[in-house]
Amino acid sequence: MSLIVSILVSALAFFLGAQILKGVKLERFGQAIIVAIVIALLNGTLGYVLSFVLPDKTLNFLTFGFFQFVMDAIIIWVAGKLMNNFKVKNFLNALVLAIIVALISTITYSLVPGI
Repeated sequence: MSLIVSILVSALAFFLGAQILKGVKLERFGQAIIVAIVIALLNGTLGYVLSFVLPDKTLNFLTFGFFQFVMDAIIIWVAGKLMNNFKVKNFLNALVLAIIVALISTITYSLVPGI
C-alpha cells in the first residue's frame, strides 16, 4: 500500500512541477503516474550505478545535499529522453523539476500523517 501511495505522491509532484515549468511537457495525471513509475525504476537502476561512478556521499557533504538534486535531475532528464509523453527541454529544467518534486513531496508527506 505504501508503494502505491508513494507513486501517487510522486506523480502529483511531477504533474504539478510540469504545470509550473514551461520547459517540461506532461499533460495528464495518468501520464504522471507512468513517469513516477519509470523514474522509480531508473532510480533503482541508473541511480545505483551513478552512486558508484560519482562520489555522491562526498559531494553531498561538500554541497550540503545539493548534489542529490543533480543526481535526481540526471534521472529525470534520462526519463524525458526515454519517454514520449514526458519531455524535459534541458538539464536546467530537470534540475528545477527535481527541486520542485522534492518540495511538493515533502509538503505532502508532512501534511498527511501516516503515509
